[in-house]
Amino acid sequence: MTYQLKTFKHIHNDPVLCELKREEHNGKRYYVSPNGTKLPSVTTFLSHFKGDSIQKWRQKVGEEEANKISARASRRGTKFHSLMESYISNQEGFIDENVMPDMVHAFNQFVPILDRVDNVHYLETMLYSETLGLAGQVDCIAEFDGIPSVIDFKTSLKPKREDWILNYFEQCTCYSLMYEEMTGVQAKQIVVLISVDSEDPQVFVKNRADYIPELARKVKQFREEHNL
Repeated sequence: MTYQLKTFKHIHNDPVLCELKREEHNGKRYYVSPNGTKLPSVTTFLSHFKGDSIQKWRQKVGEEEANKISARASRRGTKFHSLMESYISNQEGFIDENVMPDMVHAFNQFVPILDRVDNVHYLETMLYSETLGLAGQVDCIAEFDGIPSVIDFKTSLKPKREDWILNYFEQCTCYSLMYEEMTGVQAKQIVVLISVDSEDPQVFVKNRADYIPELARKVKQFREEHNL
């Protein structure tokens, strides 16, 4: 099934946010702030608290299979993000013969959800916070159901249980706080939209206030352990 595509309204009087230089050190991403401070990415920061769960998974399925699954997931995520950005940017002809059928299906499933998005402020934009000591790239800042929101697009091979993805909500909370620090504008609602392989999409709408206390604890611990 295909759906009627919409034209998104973009807000053009927002402050122009600066591009940050990216650096990779030992497989971890950092951004350099305008004053020269090297800030770990939000994903680098949050991965510090995952423990050894990923390593246990790799041992369980084997390195070769783990690499195949990870590569496939990465490719799917990159392609899906590109479709989302193109659509919300009101680009024409972004779905052509080069887009694989599974991606077309995933996109068509997402169209009704994206109808709830409008008044777009930023897409794929770098944010940082000297207060948090972190930086990253937010997928989208726009209204969702009429409420200013930080919106993050994810892909998954299987449906996610909410208690498995607390780090997703903490990631969006980081972006929300960065956005407010940089612009003075609040976007307290956080929205995680997950495209699930061969399943219906998942929609999680949260309030950042529920995640700030745990995020603050992790920031404090991270700084202490890294002498920041």
